[in-house]
Amino acid sequence: MSSETPRAGDLLVRIGAIVFLVGAVATLATVAPLFLGADPLPPAAYFVCMLMGVGFLIAGAGVLRSIAEQRRQARASSAAGPAAAR
Repeated sequence: MSSETPRAGDLLVRIGAIVFLVGAVATLATVAPLFLGADPLPPAAYFVCMLMGVGFLIAGAGVLRSIAEQRRQARASSAAGPAAAR
């Protein structure tokens, strides 16, 4: 277990990574028959491959959300800093 508290965007990054991995496995499964000389998979399998891009976008949104939260915290602490010094 980690002692770190979860931050804004962490859940999106984890979900994005899982969706990306599902898409990556689907991509390997759809490309394998092409190299093995087998019949290609049905078109639905190729649509599942698009999950790689979707997962990447979800994870990217989580990173951007985390960045925005850190900027808000930095602004709040810097605004409170000079007022607290007086």
